Amino acid sequence: MIPLGQFFATYGFRTTFFAVLLVGLFAGGAGSFLYMRAQSLMSDVMGHSAILGVVGAFALAASLGANGQSTLVISLGAAASAFVAVALTNWVVAHTPTKPDAAMAVALSLFYGGGLCAIHILNHSKLPGKAGIMSYLFGNAATVRAVDLYTVAVLGAVATLVVAALWKEIAVLVFDPVLARVGGFRPRLVDAVLTGVVTIAIVLGVKSVGMILVVAFALMPAAVVRPFVSSMLGMVAASAGVGALAGACGAYLSISMGNVPTGPIVVLVLFAGFLASLAVRALRNWRTGVGTEVAA
Repeated sequence: MIPLGQFFATYGFRTTFFAVLLVGLFAGGAGSFLYMRAQSLMSDVMGHSAILGVVGAFALAASLGANGQSTLVISLGAAASAFVAVALTNWVVAHTPTKPDAAMAVALSLFYGGGLCAIHILNHSKLPGKAGIMSYLFGNAATVRAVDLYTVAVLGAVATLVVAALWKEIAVLVFDPVLARVGGFRPRLVDAVLTGVVTIAIVLGVKSVGMILVVAFALMPAAVVRPFVSSMLGMVAASAGVGALAGACGAYLSISMGNVPTGPIVVLVLFAGFLASLAVRALRNWRTGVGTEVAA
């Protein structure tokens, strides 16, 4: 293992470490809302659908002479594409006999397939700076720079502030959508805002961990902490903390082990935490026979 002093003295190691930590923090906290609403597969739709937005945002920025591979451009493009995919899924469920899981498969396939076609067209275009677009499928934390960290921190902080400002409305929507409608909380608007915030928080990891594995960053922390929390605030805070800790540990381990991808190592760390959580829960239930329910 690399000594911590030497580790944090190296610019590339330091940026990789904090990039993955921030992704785990924001994606873990945001993903807990999907977990509590029994919409876990929706994160899969968000992650896979982001590719079309990434390619579109890059092409638009590059054609205007801007840096198409900046974290801000990529994140905004990915968030827009993922949000539209989620909206399409909800529309199909509301206006057709299609079941939610089938609707999610339709949206995911449409945007992922469209994204791969867009990459093919982009690779045969004359746009500058297109090399490396395919790397966003699986991410490359080693390419993260300080400006990317600042962008992720600012966008994640904005998403957190929005959730904090609408905490009461979101809590009612998560646990009792009917009460939200009766109480005049405008559930459609709150749902759209929450979906947008969660989407942004999750796609922030596209550059560092990729569109495929960012799903694990969003859901596994919530699955780890679920047996040990009894409130929505506790669920969100604990999921964010576990995501950040797993990201930090995974980044340190992957760098110390040599040329090992960071994202998969973080997923293995999260899975180890999930197994430990199951074991502790089984032991506790064996002793008490009592589970834990999440409440607002």
